[in-house]
Order: sequence, then C-alpha cells, then structure tokens
Amino acid sequence: MVEETVTIMNEVIHQQHRLRIMAALERAAASLDFAILKLVCGATDGNLGAHIRTLQEAGYVEVTKEAVGGRTRTWVELTSAGRRAFREHVSFLEEIVGTQRH
Repeated sequence: MVEETVTIMNEVIHQQHRLRIMAALERAAASLDFAILKLVCGATDGNLGAHIRTLQEAGYVEVTKEAVGGRTRTWVELTSAGRRAFREHVSFLEEIVGTQRH
C-alpha cells in the first residue's frame, strides 16, 4: 500500500504579508533590507516590523542591523528552517489549486 503524504497549511506563513516576505526572501536567495520588503508588502513600518518579528520568533528569518550613515539598516534573511517551511507551504498551496508538479 502506498502511503500518501499530506501537507498542511503553515499558519505563520499563510498570512498575506508574511507570505510575501517569505517569497521575496526565497527569490532573492540572500538577505533583503527592510525598505525593499516594505515595498514588496505594501505594509507600514510598524506592521512590517511586527510580521518580521513573528517570522523571527518562529525561527524562519534572521534579522541583522547595521549602522549606515547615522541610520540603522535592518536586513532580513531566511533561515534553513524558514526555507524548508516556505517550500512546504508552497506545496500545500499547489495541492489546493491543483498545480503540484510530480
């Protein structure tokens, strides 16, 4: 008997802004700064910061800050756990819409 694996929705990633953050980071394959993620998400500073904190607390992203010209720049990068969780969530979404590749 062949056992079928079932992917489940990731509650942390599924929220619209967090899904956009994760997708942008996955595509970039490197860290992105806060300003770029703000453009990608269309979120306010406070809203974006809260979503990044949620992803950070889940272990999906790492945040680093550096001083540049008297200002602090925030960089966000996927962790290996975040990359894996994002890919699993994308598989879940593909199953729903029937586009999963075999």
